[in-house]
Parts: sequence; C-alpha cells; structure tokens
Amino acid sequence: MRVNRRDAQLRLRREDPPRRRRNHNVKTVKELLRTNDPVEISWVCALLADAGIEAAVFDAHTSVVEGSIGAIPRRVTVADEDFAAARRILDEAGVD
Repeated sequence: MRVNRRDAQLRLRREDPPRRRRNHNVKTVKELLRTNDPVEISWVCALLADAGIEAAVFDAHTSVVEGSIGAIPRRVTVADEDFAAARRILDEAGVD
C-alpha cells in the first residue's frame, strides 16, 4: 500500500503531540563543601571516590568567566542518600 505525502502530513497533524517524558533517574543533591581551594576540592573528591560516593563540583567554570580570580567558591555536592556517609568521611579526615 502506497501512502502519498499529503496523507502522511494529514495523519501527522491529527495525532497528538508527543508527551514530555519525565526523567525518574534525577537525583537531588546536597552541598557538602564550599571552597576556593582547587587542591582541597580534588582531595575531597578523591576521598569520596575511594569510598564509592559520586561527587559533583558545581561552579567550577564560573570562576573562569569571572577572570579566574577565585572570588566565586566552588561547591562539592553529593546525592541526598550519600550525604551522611560523605559528611562522616570528611569529619574523619579533618575537613571542616
């Protein structure tokens, strides 16, 4: 069966628009640390990775936009469910 272009266009117009899919894999995060020290950030991320906790660094590129003067602190965040374990790891390591 052949479908001509006009019939296909009419059929597309009659169909409902696709619904937006919700991403149920989105995790909420909590801020664990805020600092301007890139060495401390990399050390904290290494500690957390060692413990199997995934960390994300927010505002890392913002300081570059501001001229790399370090006026905007970077934030280390972890998933809500990992926050207590991550806080305990940093407390044991002596990180404020």
